[in-house]
Amino acid sequence: MTGTTTRPAEAAVRPVAASATRRAGLLLRGAAVLGKRLLMLLVLLAVVFAAIELLPGDAASATSERGEGAAGLAARRHLLALDRPVWERFADWITALPTGDLGTSARGERVTDLLAAPLPNTVLLGGTAFVLTVLAALAVGLGASARPRGIVDRVVDLTSTAAFALPEFVVSIGLLLVLSLWTGWLPAATVTGADGAPATWSMLVMPVLALTVPQTGWNTRIVRAALADQAATPHVEAARLDGLSTGRILLRHALPGAWPAIATGIATSTGMLLGGTVVVETLFNYPGIGTVLAGAVADRDTPVIAAVVACAAALITVVLLLADLVRARTLGARS
Repeated sequence: MTGTTTRPAEAAVRPVAASATRRAGLLLRGAAVLGKRLLMLLVLLAVVFAAIELLPGDAASATSERGEGAAGLAARRHLLALDRPVWERFADWITALPTGDLGTSARGERVTDLLAAPLPNTVLLGGTAFVLTVLAALAVGLGASARPRGIVDRVVDLTSTAAFALPEFVVSIGLLLVLSLWTGWLPAATVTGADGAPATWSMLVMPVLALTVPQTGWNTRIVRAALADQAATPHVEAARLDGLSTGRILLRHALPGAWPAIATGIATSTGMLLGGTVVVETLFNYPGIGTVLAGAVADRDTPVIAAVVACAAALITVVLLLADLVRARTLGARS
């Protein structure tokens, strides 16, 4: 009697223990991945400091007044701590980073204040492009996968490859020619309002499209490839033999298994979008972080450049961790 009562209890406890073990393993793997990426970020920021040190000129000469003498430049270098070794300046900056102190720019502004105004504009631009990229890639990829090797699939294959091969500055110039100079439908440059944001929504259209087009091409190919892999799996074949509709097979049976690959592609797009933002914001005179970064490079302003890199790397790390979580949950649910 005792044996018959303990066996069901053991059977009930076993799945709970296995689930707790999986969660603990997932947390440990997540902590290990986060630690590796933080170490990579540390190395990257050190490389940024060293690379700027190797550039000709320095922040003192780049931001000096015209005709300033050697004594004035020497005083400015001392004020900016440029007379100290680069590793000491990096150590001071990186130890203050966890407290939220991003340092002081070469022109005497707090870097946090310098980035506070353009950051929402960049988030608006990049966030809108990111959402449109995901929606367009899923819609086009699913549409092409409905009839593999059909006319739509071939057209999508060619156009997505061409779109991804086009750099953001080429797309930007094409949009400027067609939508602004030739037709006059959209403004060529961004004008800011009293709050520092673009004055009208129409000024966002071309910058968003310039970022969205290449990344939609990249992610469309990933969606198509992931769905093609899922189409060969036994459960999708079984659904097809059961006579289910193509849409139901794609959405209910193929897409869930394709999410790990799709999430990884989307996470990769985050870094590409941030990189393209610098070019796009400069071309369209958009008041974002990219414009600040371009000015900081011209000024050899190491704290500003390092702060932008740190913010971008933190965002990419979060997105990559979310992609890892999607992959782990999907593969765990299927195991």
